[in-house]
Amino acid sequence: MIHSIRQAYNQAFSPERYQAFLDQIHRDYPGQLDFRVAETPVFVPKALKNRLLEACDSIIDTLTREDFKRLSEAAIPPGQRVPNENEHTSFLAIDFAICQDEKDELSPQLIELQGFPSLYGFQSYLSANFRKHFPIPEGFSHLFDVDSDETYRQHLHRLIVGLEPPEQVILLEIYPEKQKTRIDFAITEKMLGIEAVCLTKIQKEGRTLFYEKAGQRYHIKRIYNRLIFDELENLPDLKTAFSLTDDVEVEWIGHPNWFFRISKHTLPLLKSPYVPESHYLNTLETYPDDLENYVLKPLFSFAGSGVKLSVSKAALDAIPDKENYLLQRKVHYVPVIQSPDGLVKCEIRMLYIWHDKDPRPTLLTNLARLSRGEMIGVRFNKDFDWVGGTICFFEEG
Repeated sequence: MIHSIRQAYNQAFSPERYQAFLDQIHRDYPGQLDFRVAETPVFVPKALKNRLLEACDSIIDTLTREDFKRLSEAAIPPGQRVPNENEHTSFLAIDFAICQDEKDELSPQLIELQGFPSLYGFQSYLSANFRKHFPIPEGFSHLFDVDSDETYRQHLHRLIVGLEPPEQVILLEIYPEKQKTRIDFAITEKMLGIEAVCLTKIQKEGRTLFYEKAGQRYHIKRIYNRLIFDELENLPDLKTAFSLTDDVEVEWIGHPNWFFRISKHTLPLLKSPYVPESHYLNTLETYPDDLENYVLKPLFSFAGSGVKLSVSKAALDAIPDKENYLLQRKVHYVPVIQSPDGLVKCEIRMLYIWHDKDPRPTLLTNLARLSRGEMIGVRFNKDFDWVGGTICFFEEG
């Protein structure tokens, strides 16, 4: 996106240098990396940076409305409401496709947003690894409302661990050792001192939760939640002593209800030039005439499952539970990252945290994904290079 910097990076790039970059990750965290890391970061110019920040602010204006909780009540599926919800989400991830506007200028278009944590540990580590192995110019940063990686870590510690001993705080997942994001769990443990614990290992006595570590039993005071209901529904025979919907004495960091409240369900509430037109399917009396320019998304799905890129009136009419679907105008990614053999599409995720009682969330860092396929995602990018997860370095000033 910045020609001179891209040209310098690509000239310095070599397969051997990239392999050394990957080897460093495997040495630091053996057996933990289970997704593709792209060959390059993204260098974002100030003009696009300012548009991204403007887009995020317009979305946060909606999330901070006094009536947002009321408007998002229907987002929580029956039987999946978790007690002891806090006043706002602890985490916010806002995903944008990089597109062109009518003036052929780069512009973000919202793809999705989540009130759920992302790879906060891994992204910090990844930025340092890129700087170690590749020429990253001065005047570019992966950080926003913090001045250093140490301040970044302090923010995460304050939010996730709080004033409790780290041994009484856990990262909750289902079979964390099998998750594709397990490298983030390992980095988070090194960064904050908290362990990833499987739901099946949680013990419950009355309203109190426990887990065992190195032969010692610990009372769980806070849960950094990385578990979503979708995964549990795929394991109907799973035996656990603790269910997420139990009323227990624990503080959720990333309360499960916010995963639903801030999600695809939020999109029709947003009005911004950076947000594509979106409708709950059951609220449409007539369908748009140009359905070929729309995509159908299930409201309650994860990682792009169930998305239909081609829709027709007959297909929409055949859906019995229209209240569970969203019709959204398609976003047209523009390939903007120059690889050695062509241009690559880009998606940027802005990563916020939200401390209790703060009026608005704090923007910490970012995540980017590169794609040559029809959609962003692993299954659409098999056998390609210069694709996968990465990080943006934003032009400062």
